[in-house]
Amino acid sequence: MARPEAWRLDPASYPHRTVIQTRFQDLDPLGHINNVAMAGLFETARVRFNRAMGLAGWHGHRWLVANITLNYLAESYFPEDLEVATGIGQVGTRSWQILSAGFQKDECVATCDAVIVMSGGGGATALAEDFRAGLEANRVIRIGA
Repeated sequence: MARPEAWRLDPASYPHRTVIQTRFQDLDPLGHINNVAMAGLFETARVRFNRAMGLAGWHGHRWLVANITLNYLAESYFPEDLEVATGIGQVGTRSWQILSAGFQKDECVATCDAVIVMSGGGGATALAEDFRAGLEANRVIRIGA
């Protein structure tokens, strides 16, 4: 795996940050946060980000997760909190990308990229302009890119 670009490792690149408490039950037998627990921590951060954007939905449509990519960069530990920085990446016609990076003690320990699809009754549907504008207002800033 190639190391992420430098801007991905800088919390200042993201418009939203949240702190999530790790739990003892998140540990694996080696004493660090296990991969399934890390996915759950990123999911919690994504939900908080979605709520903070104020884009709860669009005219009865649903948001569906199409893809999740997690990259583990360093071991993470309990009881240290995980600060997750989040923002919007690419925005397509019917989907968008949510980019996140998790930090402990100012070190990026993992990144998470999620592709979200807007779904209507018959499948994927185009993003409304007002919805797209809300996504664009929460884009990551590619510092030094």
